[in-house]
Amino acid sequence: MTPAISDVLGELELDALSELVNIGVSRAAFSLREMVGEQVHLSVPSVDLLSRASAIEILGRGGDGQLVAVHQVFEGDITGRALLIFPETKSLELVRAVTGGELSLEDIIELEQEALAETGNILLNACLATIANMLQRSLRMSLPEILRGRGPEFFSLAPPPEASEMVMFLHINFTVRQRDISGYIVMLMDMPSLAALKGLLGEFVERETGGSAPYSDAPT
Repeated sequence: MTPAISDVLGELELDALSELVNIGVSRAAFSLREMVGEQVHLSVPSVDLLSRASAIEILGRGGDGQLVAVHQVFEGDITGRALLIFPETKSLELVRAVTGGELSLEDIIELEQEALAETGNILLNACLATIANMLQRSLRMSLPEILRGRGPEFFSLAPPPEASEMVMFLHINFTVRQRDISGYIVMLMDMPSLAALKGLLGEFVERETGGSAPYSDAPT
């Protein structure tokens, strides 16, 4: 049975997580700007905790359903998988933007793996490292891996870490060289890791508020 969102993260904890993700995305935008030599604008992402079925449904709304993902495993006090996911058509747009848009289609296809891996590494590391640092913990990240497929395939990756039925889902939009690109960041964690994250976010809220703010879960 899929747990309710309020059983996993309370309202204050979800707000705190959104704040940390926003800081991470801002740092990722700076790193991407350094890489491409031009201003990069990333939208403030919406952070949701969804069931796997809901996440798969959202990923399938983009047309033919063929997706490209940058996948990394993270380990530490919280363990899981992080994926930066684009519709396949948007992945080529991203490569055009990152490489300056002056290459032939053949060259773009040849560079796609490298450009996607580098961009995904910057975005995922910025988000996860920021969350870990501000929660006063450390994480180890695997090298980025490029995956292709449809939504359900990204939620049943082997080998472990296994994921729970709840996934952290972030919708992001960014603009590079006047190209609008949208995608998703998905974080898959098992229930012990989600419980650990809940505790660390609670500690973060107490530090930030001096322990004076009320601490309660979101209403059910």
